[in-house]
Amino acid sequence: MQFFKKKFIRSTLYLTFSATIAGCQYGQPGTTELPGTTAQQVQLNISASHFNQFELGGERYQLLTNQSMLQVMAGTERLATVKGNFSRLTVQRLNGQMLLAAMDTDSNSLYLWRLNPHDSEPFQLLYQQLISSRVVDDLCFYQSGENQQLSLFLLGGRGGADQLLLQQQQQWLAEPLVIRELNVPYDSTACVADPNNGALYLAEADRAIWRYQAEPEADEGRSIVQVNAPFGQLQGEIKALQLLPDGSLMVLEEEPARILHLNGSGQIFATLPVNTVAEATGLSVSMLATDSATLFVSSEDASPVQQLTLPLPSMQARPGREALVQVAPALQTEPALQRGDVIDDQAVWHHPTKPELSLILGTDKRAGLDVYNMRGQRVQQLKVGRLNNVDVRYGVTWRNQAHDVAVASLRDDNSLQLFAIDSNGLLHNAGKVATAMTEIYGLCMYQSSRSGQHYIFVNDKAGLIEQYRLVSDGIHWQGVLVRSLQVPSQPEGCVADDKRAVLFVGEEDHAIWRFAAEADAATTGEAIIRVDGERLVDDIEGLALAEHNGSSYLIVSSQGNDSYLIYDAMPPYTERLRFRVTTNPTLGIDGTSETDGLEVTTRSLGPGFETGALIVQDGRNRMPEEGQNLKLIPWHRLSEQLN
Repeated sequence: MQFFKKKFIRSTLYLTFSATIAGCQYGQPGTTELPGTTAQQVQLNISASHFNQFELGGERYQLLTNQSMLQVMAGTERLATVKGNFSRLTVQRLNGQMLLAAMDTDSNSLYLWRLNPHDSEPFQLLYQQLISSRVVDDLCFYQSGENQQLSLFLLGGRGGADQLLLQQQQQWLAEPLVIRELNVPYDSTACVADPNNGALYLAEADRAIWRYQAEPEADEGRSIVQVNAPFGQLQGEIKALQLLPDGSLMVLEEEPARILHLNGSGQIFATLPVNTVAEATGLSVSMLATDSATLFVSSEDASPVQQLTLPLPSMQARPGREALVQVAPALQTEPALQRGDVIDDQAVWHHPTKPELSLILGTDKRAGLDVYNMRGQRVQQLKVGRLNNVDVRYGVTWRNQAHDVAVASLRDDNSLQLFAIDSNGLLHNAGKVATAMTEIYGLCMYQSSRSGQHYIFVNDKAGLIEQYRLVSDGIHWQGVLVRSLQVPSQPEGCVADDKRAVLFVGEEDHAIWRFAAEADAATTGEAIIRVDGERLVDDIEGLALAEHNGSSYLIVSSQGNDSYLIYDAMPPYTERLRFRVTTNPTLGIDGTSETDGLEVTTRSLGPGFETGALIVQDGRNRMPEEGQNLKLIPWHRLSEQLN
């Protein structure tokens, strides 16, 4: 890479053509046949495959590319150049600075610069990387204020795209990290990402515009925005997409050159033919005024750059998303042996004398119970059937020896599956307890501090909750039904507070319920925390309890927005923390999403987890794409936030 800096080389940028665009139609969404505001067009006496104008420090600058160089200019003054065939580039404003990413078509190399036009080196290189995964047809930044990440999408034309993580919590990575691979249409040609609604828009040649989720841990689903005629209003191949501050899109069609202005739902505000360009390939938007947008249309041939000024008097910029607290995992378990929705819930077994030999038990909804050591390795698998939820308690005699007990809900025959855990951490199949349930689901255990008795709470999808007392004759275990409870609709996650004799149950779509846990207590419950659709979003999934500095906390998985909340476990159940589990770039561990079960312990689990851990199921295990697994976050990272 070579830089060329000379402040006295002039390049002619005179306006040579001025006119009102014929045929520009403006009106309400979907009413493009109505006449309306006209756009003004001028022709610049310069050609470029891409032209971009931006403002920095109160001054205006231009970026131009052709087949041999990239240059930055201030009016007619050329400030610097970089040699290369940069056919695609994108800019991003970040903390008062301008970032520039570009692909060198000849080498398929990605360049990322910090752009300071009047610095001694205007192009400050941050990254240079050969892209070997795909031929890149377009690239676009995505700045997630909510998750405090800056990423870059590399769009390939042959059915694939990469999302590269560049910066996290204002810290630049040593090198870009692929955090997601997307399957996209084969002939994808352009992209743009909206930071305010987490949307990634992709153009599929002359056929469609699609909307994907831009967050790396989000659902992989997509929705259609616009399609080609006669079913929609697209006509030519789409070569560029640009975003306006109100979230609407500018779409550039190649031939005949035409710009469409549409909202994120695909409704058309206007169509703008650009008759002076034969084959348009580049589009950029400059919002230097509050009531208008300036569009620049460029071409890879010798056609002059066209400047279009578009009045937009009702343009309203949207506020950014509130930043969430982010905590990173320090360990992950091996992935499930099968793909799809497999792992659901987990529990911790503490070794009596050596915390580092503790175990993590995870249910496999297709096979049984997986057991992991504190290095995340699978050390045992008990293939007993389709287990859903699991919990652990200590000190029950089995086969005339002291054992600990794990119980899981078995969906194959609606029973309670029992496991005996010996002092070495080896699990044994200890039989089953039949229930009368028709769709067994969630489960948790409780040990009464009053009687010392062990109990099992289990629920089904109809809202029924049954309480069984675990009975031992010294050789075998049995379960005796002692009480039934009810919530209005489907529950799953539950957790019992042994110290305070309280049971918490998550009614998935509506609320968290509180019941008295003793077998002889009243059967009526109280809805203490309700789904609000913003902070706590259905489904309510995993529930866990943590004791910290004399306080008791209830940790909840808010599956609908891939987040977690910590509440006081005592009235009035005040929310103390809302957070997400983010990427750990150093260890190459992805964040978590679509979490079902979670567990927490504030007892030591050995090195790295001396104060315990939060353990969450990851519904979308990425980096690379593999079967579901469990992520472990050191408890001190959360206690620091609570403090």
